[in-house]
Amino acid sequence: MSANAPVPNSLNRGSSRHTAHPDLALLVVVVGVLITAVDTTIVVLALPEIRNTFHIGLSSVIWVIIGYLFVITLVSTQVGRLGDMFGRVLMYEAGFVIFVIGSVACALAWNELSLIVFRLLQGVGGAFIAANSGAVIADTFPPETRGRAYGFNAIGFNTGAVLGVVLGGVIVTYVSWRWIFWINVPIGLSAVATARRVLVEQSELERRTMDWWGMGSLGVGLFCLLWGMVDLITEPMNSTIAGFIVLGVLMLLAFWRIERRTSDPMLNFSLFRIPTMTPALLAAMFQSLANFSVLFLLLMYLQGVHHLSPLHASILLVPGYVIGGVVGPFAGRFADRHGAVLPATAGLAIQVFALLMYAQLGNHSALVVVVVAYAVGAVGSGCFFPSNNSAVMKAAPGNSFGITSGLLRTFANLGMVFSFALAILVASNSIGRHAAFAIFVGTGSISTSTTAAFITGLHAAFYASTSLMVLAALLSMSRVRRTRSSN
Repeated sequence: MSANAPVPNSLNRGSSRHTAHPDLALLVVVVGVLITAVDTTIVVLALPEIRNTFHIGLSSVIWVIIGYLFVITLVSTQVGRLGDMFGRVLMYEAGFVIFVIGSVACALAWNELSLIVFRLLQGVGGAFIAANSGAVIADTFPPETRGRAYGFNAIGFNTGAVLGVVLGGVIVTYVSWRWIFWINVPIGLSAVATARRVLVEQSELERRTMDWWGMGSLGVGLFCLLWGMVDLITEPMNSTIAGFIVLGVLMLLAFWRIERRTSDPMLNFSLFRIPTMTPALLAAMFQSLANFSVLFLLLMYLQGVHHLSPLHASILLVPGYVIGGVVGPFAGRFADRHGAVLPATAGLAIQVFALLMYAQLGNHSALVVVVVAYAVGAVGSGCFFPSNNSAVMKAAPGNSFGITSGLLRTFANLGMVFSFALAILVASNSIGRHAAFAIFVGTGSISTSTTAAFITGLHAAFYASTSLMVLAALLSMSRVRRTRSSN
């Protein structure tokens, strides 16, 4: 039997059954996306309190944010592969268990190292959930209704992001930062109990092997690059930082060579031969790289220029998240009926327009401009995510839903991980790295004399994000030509 051969049905714990309640199954998946999205944003408003509790430096504070995303990025394809091997539902349920354990550990953290390590563990659980959620939807819903399902998934992400910024501010203000992790426990346990009653394994299992060398080389490469970029946020360029960046690039080149020679690689190159797969994955990466930084840049603007508290600044962004969540199902349904290229590309174009609006913000811009611009960007995101996700999973072979879903999450999270570091780097050129980050976490402010320079730095960051979003739109648009060529 080959390494990728299907496991006989006798070993498949439910391949002959179908989900009796697909809407309940979708609800469980949406909760999973929601809970992982909450922990992407909820920590932001707790950073000042965490820093005061453990008396930690800026670099460690940054790793509390990006360490979680880093792990999700690194292991998503591998846990997607585990879903193909042992069952996507089983791995999805395991993700909740790991996530809850990581959340409890974070709440009990006693110093900066323990908190960062436990955030990494939480990220492992988040990877199990995120990488297998798309595959569970693909197993549960036929191609003609998946876009709608992914649209509701977008609601979960947007709702989670809203809850993250609002709950984070409320909990930190009135209770303790440790409760931003405790609240995950009842949600996670309820999701596990519901998943075991509702979700049914419907895919044939495969015999595959783990690509440890590939994951190791990718992990070292990404870690070295991130370490170098994080140090650049707080320190000027030096030989140590340059060494980390060079080593990171070399390890990524080694990863590429390893993957080319491995019989069952972490990156399944056969998927990239599907005409529409590569541009869809790259569009997801560049969209995340451009879009994820917007939250941080706007918080810096609202806190540094308008002198709002982190909580009040975040509340201004809530309408955008709500609008994005409402748009998602309609965009997904449109993609089901008319194809994904138009709504996905239109969504990216709308986000380009929103970024150009941000780049015009000045010292005396009305707050309503920020609210409107963020709502416009949210409409674009709501159009792009369900359409692009549906297109990726529709193009994937039926026996590769797990690894394809993991691959999509890897590309999207690559953009998210580096987006934060790039945004701070570009925006801080005009006023200094420490000052920029202190403004972001709400522990510092800018004087009247440096406001103009600070806004100039923000404009540069928004224009950089605009360029990346334009690239994502061009990649998405290229699928029209590729589809016609394949036909």
